[in-house]
Amino acid sequence: MLKGKKVNVRPLESTDLDWFTEWNNDSDYTGPYEPMEISSRDAIEKWFSKESSSSWWVIEDKDGNPVGQVITGPDGRHQFIGYIVHPDSRGKGYCTEAVEIMVDYLFLSKNIVRVQAETNPENVSSIRVLEKAGFTFEGVRRKVFFSQGKYNDGALYRVLRDEWSPRVLSKGS
Repeated sequence: MLKGKKVNVRPLESTDLDWFTEWNNDSDYTGPYEPMEISSRDAIEKWFSKESSSSWWVIEDKDGNPVGQVITGPDGRHQFIGYIVHPDSRGKGYCTEAVEIMVDYLFLSKNIVRVQAETNPENVSSIRVLEKAGFTFEGVRRKVFFSQGKYNDGALYRVLRDEWSPRVLSKGS
């Protein structure tokens, strides 16, 4: 488990799949910027049993309750990161700290040169999380993902290893 001041971040486990399925099938949770995907509990379980290219993480409050999720994955000499927090837990700094924790973890544990994230340019909350977590805007990629009936642009953000310094985790943790 990776520990922060407001949240902890840990790998997704099979015991999480009930709430994970419920939340990911809830449009209030996924919001207007994520694809509309409805999956059964059985489909999620099959996906979980074979998932290997990406890492799914649970964001927990300090009482051990799940409040969101983070996904990381390899893409050449860098890692991508994505995140989502339950509507009841938004606006509390949980997502920003979880992203900082994961950026620290990725740079401390992997031989990579960058961590990057992409968000819809209209998703002001997501952009705020990235900027607070030390990401730099690189540009907009036109029509890069299909979501909710249309192709959307993606605002690309990154942190380079030589720009990064640990914010939450220390090398001794």
